Amino acid sequence: MELRRRRAYDPASIDDGFRVLVDRLWPRGVSKERAAIDLWAKETAPSAELRHEWHAAPASEWGVFAERYRAQLAGESADALQELAGLLRQHPVVTLVYAAHDPVHNHAVVLEEALRKLQDA
Repeated sequence: MELRRRRAYDPASIDDGFRVLVDRLWPRGVSKERAAIDLWAKETAPSAELRHEWHAAPASEWGVFAERYRAQLAGESADALQELAGLLRQHPVVTLVYAAHDPVHNHAVVLEEALRKLQDA
């Protein structure tokens, strides 16, 4: 399985394969048709508390957020992560769709990393 990431505000592409929205909230101003989402995996998204802390923190806190999100994925969201990984194995190309502005410092990067570790295991 090939994993990719794309912002929810970018146009969907035929090359995206199976599109999974990985945010807890639906992206503001994006219609369901335009988003072209095949699965909404909100159970694997950062908790509301973690999301609020990240939005309030300076960009220099990326490492702290990433570690706390990894801990969430290994703990309270572990079953949802395993379930998602199982579903995604059925698709040759999967695109994780997220709404964050920063393509490098966002939870989809951490989630992709976790999914790759499960894929390699």
